Amino acid sequence: MNNVIEIDGHKAVVSLDPDLGLLRGEFLGLNGGADFYGESIEALRREGAISLAVFLEMCAEKGVEPHRQFSGKFNLRLDPKLHEAAVIAARAKDKSLNEWIADVIAEAAEH
Repeated sequence: MNNVIEIDGHKAVVSLDPDLGLLRGEFLGLNGGADFYGESIEALRREGAISLAVFLEMCAEKGVEPHRQFSGKFNLRLDPKLHEAAVIAARAKDKSLNEWIADVIAEAAEH
């Protein structure tokens, strides 16, 4: 189970920790780890707000930027056959491979 929730404007992925029997949340896009646990969604949201506040306070005290900066670039490794298929799909849409992949990722990220 993987889902994304928003707490105080920050997104976190939620999963089930079967060993603990708890929901686990982990904030995304931060410069450090900020995870939290709860027995219910309501408890998870409460604990998430506390965890986030502590993380942001620590960053402020240390003068650290709390949000991770993304460059807009990443390496993608594909099986050569998949690479070829992606190039063909991109050209069929009259797009560069980069444009096509960016569009596919944008569409997937919206869902």
